[in-house]
Amino acid sequence: MPQQRDFDVLIIGSGAAGLTLALHLGKRLRVCVIAKEEITEGATLYAQGGVSAVMDADDSVESHVEDTLRAGAGLCHRDVVESIVRHGREQITWLIGKGVPFTTVDTADGGQTVHLTREGGHSRRRVVHAADATGRAISTTLLDQVRAQGGITLFEHHIAIDLITTGKLGGTPDRCVGAYVLDKGAGQVLTLRAPWCVLATGGAGKVYLYTSNPDVATGDGIAMAWRAGCAVANMEFVQFHPTCLYHPQAKTFLLTEALRGEGGHLCLPSGERFMQRFDERLELAPRDIVARAIDYEMKRLGSDFVYLDISHRPADFIRSHFPTVHQKCLEYGIDITRQPIPVVPAAHYLCGGVVTDVAGRTSLPGLYAIGEVACTGLHGANRMASNSLLECLVTASAAAEAILAEQALVPALPVIPSWDESQVTDADEEVVVAHNWDELRRFMWDYVGIVRTTKRLERALRRVHLLRGEIGEFYANFRVTSDLIELRNLVQVAELIIRSAMKRKESRGLHYTLDYLERDDVNYARDTILRAGDFS
Repeated sequence: MPQQRDFDVLIIGSGAAGLTLALHLGKRLRVCVIAKEEITEGATLYAQGGVSAVMDADDSVESHVEDTLRAGAGLCHRDVVESIVRHGREQITWLIGKGVPFTTVDTADGGQTVHLTREGGHSRRRVVHAADATGRAISTTLLDQVRAQGGITLFEHHIAIDLITTGKLGGTPDRCVGAYVLDKGAGQVLTLRAPWCVLATGGAGKVYLYTSNPDVATGDGIAMAWRAGCAVANMEFVQFHPTCLYHPQAKTFLLTEALRGEGGHLCLPSGERFMQRFDERLELAPRDIVARAIDYEMKRLGSDFVYLDISHRPADFIRSHFPTVHQKCLEYGIDITRQPIPVVPAAHYLCGGVVTDVAGRTSLPGLYAIGEVACTGLHGANRMASNSLLECLVTASAAAEAILAEQALVPALPVIPSWDESQVTDADEEVVVAHNWDELRRFMWDYVGIVRTTKRLERALRRVHLLRGEIGEFYANFRVTSDLIELRNLVQVAELIIRSAMKRKESRGLHYTLDYLERDDVNYARDTILRAGDFS
C-alpha cells in the first residue's frame, strides 16, 4: 500500500456515528473509514438498550426534552437538546429504511409498529430497540449498507496516531488536513490527507479498571483533538453503569437498563430491596443515583456486588425480551428466569469530550467530532439512557450536511512529510507499557471513581504527571505500537478528567465529591472548559 493516500473525508471510528456519516457522504465524496480492530468492534456493537425517540401518540418532544434536562442536572444546553430530540423520529425511520430489524408489536388495525420500552430517567416508553441487542443490529446493518453502497474505503486494524494540522506544518491559518495512521498488521505508518477529518472514536472507559466498554475505548479522539489545540468540556462527568455482570470470567458484560425498565429489582444479598432509601423513582432513577446507591450499599456491607432480580416476571417474557442477557448469563451458570443476577457498577459513558456544535464542528477548521467523543451540550452532567445512539445519528446527519455545504470553500491540501522513524528503535521493555497501563487504570478507579475527594484527586494528578513523563520518553525514543499509542492517549484523557473534577467544587450529576456534597448553582451551573495553555 502507498504510504500516502488522499481522501475527501477521513472518518476515524466505525461505530454508529462513523458509519452513518459514511453512508450520508459516500455517494458524493471519497470517504475513508478507519477502525482499530474489525469495522464493527466498538461501543455501538455492545449497546443493548436502544435509541430514544418520540414515537408514541401519548409522548411528546417536550416531554423528552424535559426528561433530558432533568437528568442533565442543570448543564444541558436546551437548544441542543431540543434540536437533537426533534430529529429522533426521522432517524428511526431512516434506520428502518436501511433495514435495521427493530422489535415490533401488532397494532389494533392488524399492522405493526415498533415496540417501545422504558429506561431510567424517561417518563414515557420511548426506547426503540432490537430485542436486547440493538447496537449489534444497527452496527451490522449499517456496515452491510456501506459495503453494498460501494465507493467507501474501509481500513480495519489501523489506529490513528495524531492529527496533522497546517499549524504543526508551519502554515497559517490553522486547519486539520489529515492524520498519521499505524497499519497494525504491516507495522507501517501511513499519511492520510483529507480536507475534512471526523473523529468518531467513542469514549474512554478503558481509563478505568472496571468498564462496560470494549478494549478500543481508549479516548484516542479526545487526546488527539486536545493535542491539536481543541477545547474539551465536562470531562469530570463519567457515567458508571449501575449494572454490569459480576462474575470472575465476565470481562465487560453490561446488563441493559431495560431489565429495570421491565420490572427488575435491585436487591441486597439478603433479598431486601434498597432503592426506596435513595430515590422515589426506585430502580428507574437516573444512572448516577442508582450507581451511587449500589456503591454505598456495597461499601456498607463489605460486599463485592448486589443483585438484579427479574425472575418474578414470566420466563417466556424474559427469554423473548432479553435473549442476549439470558443466554450470556446461562454461560456463567445463572438462569435469570429463576435466579437474581450479581451486578456491580462499571465505567460506561463519558458525557464530556471535544467541544462541538450540534453538527460536530470543532474550533479547528476541517475537524469534526461526532458521537461520544464530542461534547455537544446534550447530556449535561448526566446522560439519560439511550440518548447516546440518538445523538450519534442526529449529529452524523448534521455533520454530513455541513461538510457538503463547505465543499467550495476548502483550500488545497499542503505537502505533508512522511512519518519519520529515523531516530527511534524498537522498544526493549514492553513490560513498561503494560505496567503503566495497569497502574493508570487502578488509581483512576480508586481515586477518580463514583465517589471522589479533593485528596484523592490530588493523589491521582501526581501519579498522572509521573506516568506522562515515562510515557513521553518512551514515545520519543521507540517505534510506535498500538499499545503505546493507546496508553499515551489514556494518560492524556485521565489528566483531563482529573483536572476537570478538581475545578468543580460541588456535587452535580455524575461528579460526586465528599468535600462538596451540595449542588452549587451560583458558582457552578456552567460547563467545565479546558483549553490549550490552561496547564502544561
